[in-house]
Amino acid sequence: MAAWVWVVVAIAVVAVLGMLVWQGMERRRTGRLKERFGPEYNRVVNSGTSRREAEAELQAREERRSKLDIRPLSPESRERYAQRWQVVQAQFVDDPRSAVWSADSLIQSVMAERGYPIEDFDQRASDVSVDHPRVVENYREGRRLADSESTEDLRQGMRHYRALFEELVEADADAPMARDDVEQEELARYDR
Repeated sequence: MAAWVWVVVAIAVVAVLGMLVWQGMERRRTGRLKERFGPEYNRVVNSGTSRREAEAELQAREERRSKLDIRPLSPESRERYAQRWQVVQAQFVDDPRSAVWSADSLIQSVMAERGYPIEDFDQRASDVSVDHPRVVENYREGRRLADSESTEDLRQGMRHYRALFEELVEADADAPMARDDVEQEELARYDR
């Protein structure tokens, strides 16, 4: 066989191997993002963008989150917020709409004390989705229901807000050490 044939075969083999390595890396990245973001992964992918663009957005969220100084609440702050939540919940009986907006405001206060930027709702939801991907949809749904005329919708809005609130004030909600341990376990799982 001529030397040029061997060169073509070698180039083809290298190209195929390169493609297989690239596909493997893509699958690992997709698996890691699905594991990390759970239902939020599906929401972003189904939002109309391509899977690649959606995954790039989720990675950008992770990068932005890594630059934030998110800290757990002190026990005193957790207790103070829990008491404030009880007041907001009691307010629901007399003024459901105000109670829902008070719940939203209380969640923003918790987020601010934890270190999340709070300027824009969509950005808040994106930022919190990195640490709390399974309840961030509650935040969006609570916000959507906050303007409803229906008392039942407002009650559901409060329930959605409560799910996020409870996770945000939880003692070890997203302490860096715990999150890093989970990330290391995920990486180890995909390296097998």
